[in-house]
Amino acid sequence: MPQSRDHSGAATSSHSDSINRRRFVQAVGATGVTVGLAGCSGGGSSGGSTTGESGEGGGASGGSKLQLTTHSEWRKNSEAIEQALYDAGLSEDIQLEFISAGSTTDEMQNQYSQWLSAGQARPDLMIFDSGWTIPFIVRGQLLNLEEALPSDLLDTVHNDYFQQSVGSATGPDGDLFGVPLYPDFPTIQYRKDLVQDAGYDWEQYRTEAMSWKQFATELQDVHEQSDADYGFNWQAASEIQLSCCVFNEFLSSWGGAFFGNPEENLYGPVGDRPVTVNEQPVKDSLRMARSFVHGADADGALDGFAGGITSTEAGQWGLSPSMRPFTNGNAVALRNWPYSININGAEDALGTDMGVMPIPYGVPEGEGQYPGTGGSVGALGGWNFAVNPNSQQVDAAVEFLQTISTESFQLANFKIVGHIPPVPSTLKQASDVPIMSRYLEPLTYAGEHTMARPATPVWPQQGEAVAQEAHAAIMAKKPVDEAMSSLQSRLKSFEESYSG
Repeated sequence: MPQSRDHSGAATSSHSDSINRRRFVQAVGATGVTVGLAGCSGGGSSGGSTTGESGEGGGASGGSKLQLTTHSEWRKNSEAIEQALYDAGLSEDIQLEFISAGSTTDEMQNQYSQWLSAGQARPDLMIFDSGWTIPFIVRGQLLNLEEALPSDLLDTVHNDYFQQSVGSATGPDGDLFGVPLYPDFPTIQYRKDLVQDAGYDWEQYRTEAMSWKQFATELQDVHEQSDADYGFNWQAASEIQLSCCVFNEFLSSWGGAFFGNPEENLYGPVGDRPVTVNEQPVKDSLRMARSFVHGADADGALDGFAGGITSTEAGQWGLSPSMRPFTNGNAVALRNWPYSININGAEDALGTDMGVMPIPYGVPEGEGQYPGTGGSVGALGGWNFAVNPNSQQVDAAVEFLQTISTESFQLANFKIVGHIPPVPSTLKQASDVPIMSRYLEPLTYAGEHTMARPATPVWPQQGEAVAQEAHAAIMAKKPVDEAMSSLQSRLKSFEESYSG
């Protein structure tokens, strides 16, 4: 199976297998939507070859020609995307050439490093994973947009966009280096019919999250009353998906953090911030997860939590394996990204029998140990457009960024390829988008309650350690205290050895 960008920013097996991909394309083909790149980085596959593949657009001859890296869903729908850009105000004197930088997020990151280190003038614009935009900013490899964009657009991006997305493209001094194309954030998808048959109403939680404790208790009851083989499906494999996203959500919703106050330390300074994974909120979140998998009476389970709602198979689950039973109607609930809402909400899957609600919370919002923690927290994913500082087409690149920031283009992009608008007020207006428009309220709420991963130059190494130790704690391979003590030491070691 080909590798793709996952919601972690790491290479992974495609999280939408060929059967589900066909199901999705058939279900929403009338709108031209294809599986989008989502998540803690992306859903779907970038597809195609590397820089040799392009979708070159129209535009009048003799004008500027912008070369930009894009995901496969833009290249496959290049005519529609280009027309949407021109309709939104992009000068038709600007020709567009869409190219690929790689078929996985790692390939893209490596390719960008090569191009920018070599001082190449092309491509002019590049699409950056929100999880690794900042390392390029820190290395001074992207154009500072504070010096290039009009002040009104800067104000719009800084003030009106989903703030966590903007933060992923902002330098240490607050300057903007990228414009978000689309954000990504997870939700809980569930069998609304099974929940209602069991006597519960989860529709009331579309914009007000329930607690993990209530969720576990009620889901256990729904599962027992249903004929579904699986209860709550999520991703517990020892992969970057666990560290950047699922464990990040668990610990943040309980009030914990990787490096203390996220508002101060999420993106550094590396080597000069506390490591806080060995604190009680983090360990409580892991004990909760252990309860989910191994039962309420398991050694190390969190007291008072309904257990056994997640199969032990979750220890090997990435995105696609965890989703497949739910798509087939054989699970009560699923934690996943927006791409899967389109798949599971299609008429040949669950259709209107599927409900969507925000990620539950461990402690109420505002009662976390650190600012921004507690309450419903979903891991941030998504992608930003940034400008090559060596480009000879900066004026045209700026016009492109202005165009993708318009409401009309963002709505068109949502309809054509399923990219969620990066502005909450725009997302709320997307009432005519098939399937997704049924779930705008929980998606908007989720977008306003996100937590980015600690996307620093040392995060790739730290994320691997986080995945290993969290997996060991959840799957009862290590006591929780031992796993977090080990993780504390490993993260500190990476911090201390960083010499950037």
